[in-house]
Amino acid sequence: MEQRLQKIISSSGYCSRRAAEKLICEGRVSVNGKVASIGALADDVRDIIEIDNIPLPKAGRRTYIMLNKPRGYISAMSDDRGRRTVAELTNDVGVRVYPVGRLDYDSEGLLIMTDDGELAHRLMHPSSGIKKTYETRVRGENIEKAIEILRSPLIIDGYKINPAEVKLLKLTDNGALLSITISEGKNRQIRKMCEQAGLEVLRLKRCAEGGLKLSSLPVGKWRFLTSAEIDNLQNKT
Repeated sequence: MEQRLQKIISSSGYCSRRAAEKLICEGRVSVNGKVASIGALADDVRDIIEIDNIPLPKAGRRTYIMLNKPRGYISAMSDDRGRRTVAELTNDVGVRVYPVGRLDYDSEGLLIMTDDGELAHRLMHPSSGIKKTYETRVRGENIEKAIEILRSPLIIDGYKINPAEVKLLKLTDNGALLSITISEGKNRQIRKMCEQAGLEVLRLKRCAEGGLKLSSLPVGKWRFLTSAEIDNLQNKT
């Protein structure tokens, strides 16, 4: 199937879409021996795509998935304590993919996994500013005051975090369901923020990250990211 050339290059994991566009503009990309231009279409199965006269390796294509991680699993490929890992949930992907960042043992929800180490590194770098949204069920007495605290620039482990985006989704008998969006990924950040606000976290689920949404993906299941979703992630880094 024909796609824009920069999309094929970025989806392969070679570089970001912006970087691919730059390579094309510099005349460093060819399709079937002819120098390509921006807007060119190609079929990555049928056509020979070269960068600096070196074929874009078909074996170098990367895999990107979204997993709905259940509670009681760690975001690692193995564990010396015998705990269940996300590797057990993704052993049918066909290739070995690794978690991008972490989601606590007691937390659940959206976890990006890939074998594209370059993209994973860029997504996890503090400068990326990738937004992550969590549905957080909390218990506490003064929810209104707690929300004000959560929206303030708190200090977590000696680091001043950016103010969070906090929405009240629902009040419960002894607490609330909150939507909390952060742009960092400090260890157990949401839980530490809630602790400073006088709240106890009862349940924590990541429902969105970097433009991806968990939606109706069943707990413990995974799916491949679409080309548009991969492009979106590439363009955010």
